[in-house]
Amino acid sequence: MALDPDLFKGALRRWASGVTIITTCVDGEVAGMTVSAFSSVSLDPPLVLACADKSSHTNPLIASAGAFAANILSAGQEELSNRFAKTGNEAVRFDGLDCKTGASGSPWIPGALAVLDCRVEAAHDAGDHIIYVGRVLDCTVNDTEPLLYYDARYRALADR
Repeated sequence: MALDPDLFKGALRRWASGVTIITTCVDGEVAGMTVSAFSSVSLDPPLVLACADKSSHTNPLIASAGAFAANILSAGQEELSNRFAKTGNEAVRFDGLDCKTGASGSPWIPGALAVLDCRVEAAHDAGDHIIYVGRVLDCTVNDTEPLLYYDARYRALADR
């Protein structure tokens, strides 16, 4: 019996997570996309992973650059998350952003909660995505609240 795709999506929507924009740069062309699958992998060596849709504009540029930055968004950056998630607007995603770059050459989104600048260590084919494992070369952390996503909506932390 085949798995019902709507049931599968519904189950995945129950996973609360932060929101991450993966960015890269090849020969002066910047690219980036919002990803829902990002995670730490290892402390020693420092590794993270990000899953990129094979059909995205950004995916082949990450492969070509061999590098990416994982920009973990802060509360209030919903517009950026939506902008980088929309298909067909790749040429204007960075408009108005004063990004600095890390050692990998990948753009760092201003105001991000944290940025992890990575060199691609491995790429694994996984269905309609590529899993990129990145070695963290540098990172920065800001003291703000995270942008959270749960059940197809942005959320905020609540004190208990």
